[in-house]
Amino acid sequence: LAGAAVAMGVTGRRATTRRRGAAGRRGAVKVAMKADEGNCIKLAVYGKGGIGKSTTSCNISIALARRGKKVLQIGCDPKHDSTFTLTGFLIPTIIDTLQEKDYHYENVWPEDVIYKGYGGVDCVEAGGPPAGAGCGGYVVGETVKLLKELNAFYEYDVILFDVLGDVVCGGFAAPLNYADYCMIVTDNGFDALFAANRIGASVREKSRTHPLRLAGLIGNRTAKRDLIDKYVQSCPMPVLEVLPLIEDIRVSRIKGKTLFEMAEKEPSLKYVCDYYLNIADQILAGPEGVVPREVPDRELFSLLSDFYLTPGEAAAG
Repeated sequence: LAGAAVAMGVTGRRATTRRRGAAGRRGAVKVAMKADEGNCIKLAVYGKGGIGKSTTSCNISIALARRGKKVLQIGCDPKHDSTFTLTGFLIPTIIDTLQEKDYHYENVWPEDVIYKGYGGVDCVEAGGPPAGAGCGGYVVGETVKLLKELNAFYEYDVILFDVLGDVVCGGFAAPLNYADYCMIVTDNGFDALFAANRIGASVREKSRTHPLRLAGLIGNRTAKRDLIDKYVQSCPMPVLEVLPLIEDIRVSRIKGKTLFEMAEKEPSLKYVCDYYLNIADQILAGPEGVVPREVPDRELFSLLSDFYLTPGEAAAG
């Protein structure tokens, strides 16, 4: 147990006594076991930091729930704000709970770590080590381990991992070890597509040992898609959806609500929800997916920069 605390970058403190009555608190949920892991679709959502992964993830989770699926969203970020628009508050993390229980896994109950969000989506925040210490990938592994021990990992139709930032090491790539599909959130810009290319490389690497495929790109809040199209010409992959530059998508994050919840009072936003429902329908159809062959860094840098510097020639090429 002490080793787990060190690997997470935290020091175990003595647990304060807490009664099992925690199940009655706001947002907590009891888990009823029903399915098995083989029937569960596991998704990992990646993309450049600040691109809108959590907003996109929450709305896709709701869309999947609207299609009658039982969904669990797992936030994989030390900021533990992935599920904020689903629950309306920053829920306690797996790490918070394990520290409180002095790392006695046998004392953790499903309702200690799983919270019910809007639309019936269940929510978990893995949390992470303090800045500059520990390994975020280890925390993700411990989160999955705990959920499996609670039998909570096996009773969902869909599990969605919302993962922070770019893939810069094996720790950040850890959720890909558990996923069937990766989805990459991008925009029509240089940096986001450069990050997408690196994520694609991680998918290819993980696919050597895991049944993992890239479901495709999701363009988020972009007025154009010409650079996205140029990139997928060089690195073929599906484009699941491209959401227009809609200010309400950004505002939803600030309000702490999904677009689906906002649309209940603002029917004019229902058309935005259709984008996420379209993504959900594609995932539920069981896409074949791809193992991408990433573009070498220098070649990609030239491809994307030429598009900006000589747009006419780049488009013609």
